[in-house]
Amino acid sequence: MPVPSALIFDFDGLILDTETPLLDAWEQVHREHGLTYDRAKGHTIIGHSGVYYDPWEAFPAGADRAVLESQFETIKSAIIVGQPILPGVESLLEQAKASGIPMGVASNSPHEHVDKHLERLGLRTNFGAVVCREDVPNAKPAPDVYLQACRQLGAAPADAFAFEDSAPGHRAAHGAGLTVVVVPNPSTRHDDFPHASQVLTSLAEFVLPTPV
Repeated sequence: MPVPSALIFDFDGLILDTETPLLDAWEQVHREHGLTYDRAKGHTIIGHSGVYYDPWEAFPAGADRAVLESQFETIKSAIIVGQPILPGVESLLEQAKASGIPMGVASNSPHEHVDKHLERLGLRTNFGAVVCREDVPNAKPAPDVYLQACRQLGAAPADAFAFEDSAPGHRAAHGAGLTVVVVPNPSTRHDDFPHASQVLTSLAEFVLPTPV
């Protein structure tokens, strides 16, 4: 297998599990108010952007949604800050750097979120391109973020690898023509990934092609 022209990573759920904390935080707010949270319904928005979802539909009509959102953000932020970089990420970044393979991020989240966490985790300098949803006309599952990341890295999509954790994300990477490696997180492990070349339990399992 030839050396990839680039490695392009999703962020949420792939580098850092920020998706399970969404569901955990919504569930905790419900629990604190004596209500049951429909976790399965919340799961349906994982990996999507711009999809309507009302996490507070179980609350009475008069509930103060601004207060609920504030509680949610506080809980979610605390959970995310405690999350470790996911297994295999740092090792793969080091291998790619040593091999001179350019790397990028292609995310459905905004720069404010992605850049903040990459800087906090000390990972930002690894990536020659960070493409987020505000940089392109269409979010995942459209291929735009992956195509833009490849352009910025000067990489041919057909020779690049994408690393994803969600069904919409893996469709986006496949649509852009990249080889897709999927590492499901706890929120997506029961999804289907028909376009994946590999489905791994962690990035530590991925073997980076090297020159022969």
